Amino acid sequence: MSLNLEQKKVIVGEIAEVAAKAPSAIAAEYIGLTVSDMTRLRQNARDAGIYLRVVRNTLARRALADTKFDCMREKMVGPLLLAFSNEEPGSAAKVIRDFAKGNDKLVAKLISVDGKLLEAADLERLASMPTLEQARAMLLGLLQAPATTLVRVLAEPQGKFVRLLAAYRDQQEAA
Repeated sequence: MSLNLEQKKVIVGEIAEVAAKAPSAIAAEYIGLTVSDMTRLRQNARDAGIYLRVVRNTLARRALADTKFDCMREKMVGPLLLAFSNEEPGSAAKVIRDFAKGNDKLVAKLISVDGKLLEAADLERLASMPTLEQARAMLLGLLQAPATTLVRVLAEPQGKFVRLLAAYRDQQEAA
């Protein structure tokens, strides 16, 4: 289906708007995926809040110009789909990684996080990044550990004394 100039401008504007807000982007090759596979991938992306779009490289290059994903423009070759994370940098990588595990025809070619172009092999590393909530929980655990240890150390002498009295009581009752 051929697009007229106005339709192309709308697509370029839409992708540029999404790219301006996204923390990360992935360009993946999808040669050989069936329609049902693409439908499943789109559904997974929609469920995860990922913007996923198959678009011509010429339009994608125009849309990514003057965004933090400008570094991807020169290496966009072949049929690619674009996946933009909406909030968490690793969310698009998780969707692509999980889908690629079950289907070897989906291959990540370009990965960019906040304007830095990463190797395609870094997909696993990006996908395993904790979400914001997980990172907060990890930080809270790190901050809470010394306080918990301190309370435990301060409470130990009283606990020893109580155990000593209980042992003495048990010894007196046994005699």
